[in-house]
Amino acid sequence: MSREPILAEASIGQIAINVKDLPRATKFYRDKLGVTFLFDAGTMCFFDSGGVRLMLGLAEKKEFDHPSSIVYFRVQGIQSVYERLTAIGVSFVSEPNMVAPMPDHDLWMAFFHDSEGNTLAIMSEEPKAGRS
Repeated sequence: MSREPILAEASIGQIAINVKDLPRATKFYRDKLGVTFLFDAGTMCFFDSGGVRLMLGLAEKKEFDHPSSIVYFRVQGIQSVYERLTAIGVSFVSEPNMVAPMPDHDLWMAFFHDSEGNTLAIMSEEPKAGRS
């Protein structure tokens, strides 16, 4: 039985990120990462990251109180972004490294923690060395 891929064309509308301290997390995402702040709604704050809405929120129930999935921020020039974030106190797990050589580019990533202990990442599709 063949199934039509229901979500194959869907884009991500929102990603929820659990936080323990909403003002601290809001400041981190807005002031350190520079993600565009949209609005707050009591126990939640909303941001726009390239058309994807991020919702920072306090867990409503104990079963939802856990670190989030990893959110990957697509950037241009990963080394430069890494250096700028490190300079303002963002705590990285490691320096940027190539995770996958592709035919026409190399995929680079670097993982870091937000103010709430969630793991996030920056990722970049870098041109192959020697190509312009």
